[in-house]
Amino acid sequence: MELLRSNLSRVRIPEPTTRIYKHECCVSFDTPKSEGGLFVDMSTFLAFGKEYVGWNYEKTGNPVYLHIKQTVKAVDEDRPSKKPTLLAIGLEGGFDNNEPEYDESYQIVLLPDYLTLPFPSVELPEKIRLAVDAILLAESAERKEQVAAWTADKKLTSKYAMELVQLDNGVVVPPSGWKCSKCDKTENLWLNLTDGTILCGRRNWDGSGGNDHAVNHYRETGYPLAVKLGTITADLEGADVYSYPEDDSVVDPLLAQHLAHFGIDFSSLQKTEMTTAERELDQNFNFDWNRIQETGQDVEPLFGPGYTGLVNLGNSCYLAATMQVVFSTRLFCTRYFLEQSLKTAFTMAPADPTVDLNMQLTKLAHGLLSGKYSVPGTEKLEGIRPRMFKSVIAASHPDFSTMRQQDALEFFLHFIDQVERMNSGNSKIDPSRSFKFGIEERIQCPSGKVAYNKRNDYILSLNIPLDKAINKKLEEFQKSKAEKAAEGKEMPADEIVRPRVPLKDCLDCFSSPEEIHDFYSSALKTRTTATKTAGLTSFPDYLVLHMRKFVMEEGWVPKKLDVYIDVPDTIDISDMRSRGLQPGEELLPEGGAGDSEEQKLLADEGIVTQLMSMGFSSLHCQKAAINTSNTGVEAAMNWLLAHMDDPDIDAPISQVGKNVDIDQSQVDTLVSFGFHEDLARKALKASGGDIEKATDWIFNNPGASETSDMDTSCSDGTSVDAALPDGGGRYRLIGLVSHIGTSTQCGHYVAHIYKDGRWVIFNDEKVGVSKNPPLDMGYLYFFERLSD
Repeated sequence: MELLRSNLSRVRIPEPTTRIYKHECCVSFDTPKSEGGLFVDMSTFLAFGKEYVGWNYEKTGNPVYLHIKQTVKAVDEDRPSKKPTLLAIGLEGGFDNNEPEYDESYQIVLLPDYLTLPFPSVELPEKIRLAVDAILLAESAERKEQVAAWTADKKLTSKYAMELVQLDNGVVVPPSGWKCSKCDKTENLWLNLTDGTILCGRRNWDGSGGNDHAVNHYRETGYPLAVKLGTITADLEGADVYSYPEDDSVVDPLLAQHLAHFGIDFSSLQKTEMTTAERELDQNFNFDWNRIQETGQDVEPLFGPGYTGLVNLGNSCYLAATMQVVFSTRLFCTRYFLEQSLKTAFTMAPADPTVDLNMQLTKLAHGLLSGKYSVPGTEKLEGIRPRMFKSVIAASHPDFSTMRQQDALEFFLHFIDQVERMNSGNSKIDPSRSFKFGIEERIQCPSGKVAYNKRNDYILSLNIPLDKAINKKLEEFQKSKAEKAAEGKEMPADEIVRPRVPLKDCLDCFSSPEEIHDFYSSALKTRTTATKTAGLTSFPDYLVLHMRKFVMEEGWVPKKLDVYIDVPDTIDISDMRSRGLQPGEELLPEGGAGDSEEQKLLADEGIVTQLMSMGFSSLHCQKAAINTSNTGVEAAMNWLLAHMDDPDIDAPISQVGKNVDIDQSQVDTLVSFGFHEDLARKALKASGGDIEKATDWIFNNPGASETSDMDTSCSDGTSVDAALPDGGGRYRLIGLVSHIGTSTQCGHYVAHIYKDGRWVIFNDEKVGVSKNPPLDMGYLYFFERLSD
């Protein structure tokens, strides 16, 4: 007690805004449930496991700690599993985690001799009692930062509901026997709440659903709200109301009144159809869900180093699946596990190790690869919770810091970028280099002259040529589906035939010639059609292939291709190596006569006319054409859709591209992506200084840079970049990340990794032997280069 009193000056009473860690160690994944419990530094309020608290004492000299220990309460019997009724994890009605309950005990511990005093105790100094009470009552930093649950957003009240106009047209809706007024559909029917018309819903990508009659009726009339028949019951809150102008499911507070207008007595109706949200939930049990997660398979659990799961923080499966594959690669394992200890990372870290990416990456690596948190014999595979890592990696990205589901591809690219920045200036220890490679685009105009554009990337994004499908029964299925659709019927799920496309054809698509319309040739001094081809200037240690399963369909609606990719165990991309400037080739001139600033501000009338025919204003269309260098309608449309909300979208044309203050740090960021500085400045100027839009602008304007950057060409024409890893073109498949769902912003991600001579499934915290890996359903494929 005297020793404690002598160290009271080193104890702080936390303020309401103080960050307090009490659920997880800062340098490991130890928790109060761990054998040694958790020690909270009563000066910094950082938490440490028993093996690591001594390091903190050595580093800070802080001797007073609150020891928190949790033990499982006895349970009479296991709680029965229930089928979820809500898209949520760990919430009432959601996917049940069956979390046990715990008893919690506390002690005051004095280092370095681990002397203990009981808490609560009236003998403790008042400052200690006040400090401990504040720690225990406070919302922990982990809780504040973690994603609470995976759940659909709550529906908002429609702004059209309160003043909805209903026509007095004498329509009375019967209680049953409904049919679309424009076709023979008797399911998925929607009642327009303005005129009482009953029409079928939207057509799905596979021909199921409706025939778009309800949404087309809105486009013709502008009547905003519709309710799905079959979802109306005495509990009106469960009815599915859709607002077309708001493009979302909504709440109609006056639904009872609106239904009564058409003679509907909702109190007697029975539910016969799923709501939109229920259908989304039901998709989680469909073929894809079961196949990718290997549901129903007797999966043998795996334990030990490299077989530790990552607990879903509520919407973090994209992170879990990606990081499992990343830490199965040699350089990341070496950098953050084999060659860097936890103590080294902690010693190098700033005062708060929870905000240090190097510390949290090392912590994650040791958590996944040490085997400490994957021990056989435990009743439940808990895995580890990557809360601190997610908080650090998301700090510089507004999307990943939210509770929404995210795209695994975007997360991978963001993660690699952060690792590269952290290791800038020391490429020898930068593991992100193992994914980096060069891409070279060759553009040839009818004059015969060429231009070369070169950039670096971490992923090879591939289109999927559905016309290359090898299914013999596909044509027969499509014919049968069309016949059933004409009859207003749907194909049974067990009869659906998905296109099967060889990966080789996807790779060939990347290298095959592509026409660039409205390309301005500085040699011909006119717009013309050029030809673009692409190749790789180097072959990385690890090649990541991104399958473009999400495409834009008519109306600019994103759709997911339901397709299988035939992926072999090994691939050879040697023929994809670019050759650079060849003997006898002549480069396009840098610019041309008459390429003045005034002429640059002239929009192509053909592009403007086509865009205006789609309903856009003349001013907006001219800006879109100018800012995409008149390269074509598609590029202009992409620019327009991305910039409709720009504050200067209605500014006069004379101001286009003017007065844009370009930050050098933004230029440096684009240069770090592999773009030349001049092109980076041009893109930022055209995109109002927005880095993301500038990147899109560069990719959508292949003719924007007419200068050659082939200064790295060898005399034999082979391009070389000494800063990038390179080798042969033969690769072996080592992992894939698969996606379940209709959008990258929802659904679920699962990883499959080839380890120790077998495929292993990593489904959040569940790790086991994969009996039937879905190799043909991947979204991201990871290949390791084979030695020559």
